[in-house]
Formats: sequence, C-alpha cells, structure tokens
Amino acid sequence: MNESPADTDKPAAPVEAPAPVEAPAPERPRESQAPHARAHLEPSPMRVALAIFAFCSLIFAVFAAERLAVHSPDNHFSYLADSYLHGTLQVRCSPEDLAARRCPPGGGGNDWAHHNGRWYVAFPSFPAVVYMPAVAIFGRDFANRRLDVLLGGLAPALLYLLLARLSREGQSERSWRENVMFSMLFAFGTVYFFSAVQGSVWFVAHIVNASLVVGYLWFALGARNPWLAGLFLGLAIHTRANMVWAAPLFALEALRVHRRESTPATTLKSWITEADLAAAFRTCMRFAIPVAGALAVSLTLNYLRFGDPGEVGYRFLQIGWQGRIERWGLFNYHYLGRNLAIVLSSLPWFTRDFPYILISLHGLALWVTTPHYLGLVRMRVRGDHGLTPFLALSAAGIAAVLLFYQNSGWVQFGFRFSNDIAPFLIVLLALNTKRIGRGWLALFAVAVLVNAFGAWSFDRTIVYRGQTLRCYDNDSSQTRIFQPD
Repeated sequence: MNESPADTDKPAAPVEAPAPVEAPAPERPRESQAPHARAHLEPSPMRVALAIFAFCSLIFAVFAAERLAVHSPDNHFSYLADSYLHGTLQVRCSPEDLAARRCPPGGGGNDWAHHNGRWYVAFPSFPAVVYMPAVAIFGRDFANRRLDVLLGGLAPALLYLLLARLSREGQSERSWRENVMFSMLFAFGTVYFFSAVQGSVWFVAHIVNASLVVGYLWFALGARNPWLAGLFLGLAIHTRANMVWAAPLFALEALRVHRRESTPATTLKSWITEADLAAAFRTCMRFAIPVAGALAVSLTLNYLRFGDPGEVGYRFLQIGWQGRIERWGLFNYHYLGRNLAIVLSSLPWFTRDFPYILISLHGLALWVTTPHYLGLVRMRVRGDHGLTPFLALSAAGIAAVLLFYQNSGWVQFGFRFSNDIAPFLIVLLALNTKRIGRGWLALFAVAVLVNAFGAWSFDRTIVYRGQTLRCYDNDSSQTRIFQPD
C-alpha cells in the first residue's frame, strides 16, 4: 500500500522507553519447605545425637544416684548372660546356694522359672546378650545400672536421628530444634524416664527394646532396607515378644513404596490393587527371613528348656497369681476391663500426710504421665507422606495385645508397657500435631515434672526429717487399683 505525502511529511511520534521493571524480591523459603537451603545452618545430626546421648545418660545417672554403686536385686539378665558365657541355658547355682535359697536371688520367688529341678530366666533373652561383655569382664554381679543408664541414653539419640531424617526427606515439617524437643519429650516426658533408672529385669527389657524399635522404624519406613528391618524386629521380639505385632508395618510400607500410581491411595483396596504386588512380595520376603530366623531361635530355646516349642516358661514362674494364668491364660478378654481402667483412669490418691499423694502400684494413667498423648485423639494429618495410618495401626495393634495381657505392668509408676509403642507415638506427634508453642511447652514442663517425680521416688526408700515417706500404695495382691473409700 502506497503512503500519501501527508503521511510521509508528518513527524513520527516519539516512542517512550519502557519503564524499568523491578525484579521481585526472592521469596524467602519457609524453614519446613527448604531443607537444602537451611541445611548449612543446622548442626550435624550426628553431633546433636551424641549430645542428646550424653545429656540423657548424665540425667539418668543423676536420678539413679546410689543405685549405680550396686547391682539390681532382680538382675535376671546378668545371670542369663553368665549362663550363655558358660554354654548352658539354666541358671548356674552352687549346691550350697541352692540349699540356702540364695541362688537364684530371692530363692527364685520373683519371676524365675523352675522346671525339672532347674532354674531358668523365662523372659526373652536379647538383653542378656547385651550384658554378656560386661559380665565376662566384671562378673555376674557387676553394677548393671551403670550400663543401663548408658543404654537409656541411646534410644532418645537414635529417635532424634530418625526425626531428623524425616525432616531432611520432606516427610516432616519439623526443624532440628523441634526434633530435639520431641526427643526430650520421649526421654523425660514419658514413663521411659523412670524405667531408665531402675536396672531391674522388667525395665531393662523396655530400655533395650526402645532402641531396637527406633532401629526398626529407621529401616522399615519407606521399606528402606528389608534385611536390616527384619533383623532389628527379630532382636526386638527377643526382647519384648509382643513386638511381633509390629511386623505388619513393613508389609504396608512395602505396598506403599511399590505403588504403580503416583496419586495417594485413599482406601485399603487401592493400596493393594494399585501396588506392584510381585515387587512388594519380594521385598517382604527379604524382610521375613531374619524375622523367621528369630522366631526359630525362640522356638528352639523353648524346646531345649521346657521340652515344648510353644512353652515360653511363664507357666513355671514362682508367682502368687499363677492360678489366674492357669485359669484365664496369658491373654484374655477377662483382663481388658482392668487394664483399660488403669491406662485411662488411674489417678494419684490425695492423703493428709506428707507428701500428700499416694500412687497405686498399678501406676498412673497414660495421659497423666504424658499429656501430649491426648493430641493423638485429634491428630491432624499433615502432608501426603502416607506414614500416619500405618504408624497408627502398628501402635494400636501392639497396644491391643498389651491390653489383653494378664499383667497391667504392676509394680510401676506409670504404664510401663507404653514404652513398647512410645517411639511410634512420638513420631506420630512430630508428623501430625501442632507446632511447638507455649501450650506445648507448658505440657512438656508438666510431663517432665511428673516423670521426674517417678524417677526419683519409685522403688526407693526416701527419708525426710527422720520419717520414711510413703509415696506408693502397699497392696501386694494386685486387686486394689483405685483408692479405697
């Protein structure tokens, strides 16, 4: 198209230069959304874990106090370690000590099994394996509580490493400081605190088991290593037999990891139908081999000791409520009501005498010793990590078995069997509950004070102004749970 002269003579309109566009300031990533950006600001997880181990071991040693100088009178695992070192399964007692009822300690009347004229330790035996080096060096009656406080410091440190890993992988929104606080909650805000300073056979098993459970979670979450997950669970079963009920967690994790779909599954059916079942099965088989090996060892030990692979030895314990076990068995609905009453509603008894409270030998309710557990009732699932339902189901399965058990945990300050599921519950709290604020810290202070009282007072003679304080009920029948009228 031709231009007219008028158009060519007309001066061109000035063209304005575009205004400079100011680049937007980079958005500062939130701490929970930028693991790589904040990594250089965080201390090494291993250094933090070592500090936690040292701190917890020191506090446990302070509360153990005079107990560190002597062995526990109920040092069953020391006797079993001595038996293993000498190539036998029965407790080694001289004829003179047997006749005088000095061996086993207490004449065998406190959870020692007597069968065919021989004495045995009926409890799962891996803690005795842990004791073996110390027994080999220092003898059967070494001051085992010195070792126990070190074992007690191990689980909180390992738990921190697990929580830190979940944060690094983006499955948790917690900072490293918050992970430290949850580790401290486990160590000092649960019944783990009083358990760690006792040194007697029942509590040593809980302390050893806690570290094994954390190790199991480390390798089981994400089906990270089937062999090692199976090994740690097998060792846990040889410490606390009820831990066999934690095995389904790995199977569920294998299904989660081997899903064909990238979108989160919404139903149990979708977990199965959308999974690569062949790959999940192969993973589970690698996990099952060490677990099966551990169970085979347990059955063999039962047969060699008691002539029956299915006999764990509890039938031969020299205890006053053996008739109850013979009538109702070790697990029965008959025990559920009593155990629920203790776990949910056992409160301190108020008295007129100093220190003005009395505690049932069945222990305090779970929410009294650890108020944070109430947060699990209204747990809000955060993120799409997929761990929450499986951790919750595993903890519930183990707890259900404990609630049907013939013993409530008696004698105890709080529900000591909760040590078996505490690592599961702490991880659930870290993944799903509110950020740490004033309310959380206030409950933390309450939990620490309550459990510090238990660690200081339980199974200890306390003299105040020349008077022996009575902090616990003296009922030895197991029948008195609540304060009499």
